[in-house]
Amino acid sequence: MLGTSALFLAQEEERPNFLLPNATIIVESIIIAVVLFVIWRFVVPPVRKAMADRRDMVQRQIDESKKADEKFAAAEQRHREALAEARAEAGKIRDTARAEGQKNLDELRGEASAEVARVRREGDEQLAGQRERVVGDLEPQVAELARALASRIVGENVAAGGRKR
Repeated sequence: MLGTSALFLAQEEERPNFLLPNATIIVESIIIAVVLFVIWRFVVPPVRKAMADRRDMVQRQIDESKKADEKFAAAEQRHREALAEARAEAGKIRDTARAEGQKNLDELRGEASAEVARVRREGDEQLAGQRERVVGDLEPQVAELARALASRIVGENVAAGGRKR
């Protein structure tokens, strides 16, 4: 046992005290501090500036997008109003055209009725005149044919002015 305790004591003397910092740890800590200082001093500000610029650009784009949406909504509303106004005006024009068309149709029907009445009247007058002429032309012929037929039936000559029984 004596041998093991001597070995244990020898190992303890070789080991440094873990509570006391080693020179390597101090140097590494200084290097890390210098690197962090360089990063903090020279890398972080441009990155922050770039991030701020990007944030500002995104905010501008959002604002422009909102303005564009508002303009679009206003333009769409104006378009709807103009379309409604155009439809109303088209309805008025259509109603006016229908009224004028009906008026023209009524006028044309009246003119056509007047023309039909005039043509009928003229036709009746022409027919009456032709009837009188035809009757005037046929009366002597009918009388002559009646005499001739009567003469055949009776067997005697029937005179134009006299009557025989």
